[in-house]
Amino acid sequence: MTEGAQPEGQKPDEALYDVLIPPGVPRKIILEVQQKFDVQLVERTEKLTFANMEGDARDLLAFRGTKDVVTQVEKYIIEKLNEFINEK
Repeated sequence: MTEGAQPEGQKPDEALYDVLIPPGVPRKIILEVQQKFDVQLVERTEKLTFANMEGDARDLLAFRGTKDVVTQVEKYIIEKLNEFINEK
């Protein structure tokens, strides 16, 4: 975990977790998560291990917060993506 500013309700010694934001998630959903949950938007470099991208690395966005909060965020993102997909 990288150091940085902690979410508001975060205790200094409490562990932080990341939930990666899949590429292609609409900005509207990202903004909703930031407004609704006590998380921090961070950038994280991830190595890719599939197809012909073996060894490549990509900078991805993630939400960082406590385990309980990022679990809620993950469920919320999935729910909102399903709604978005079914609109089309």
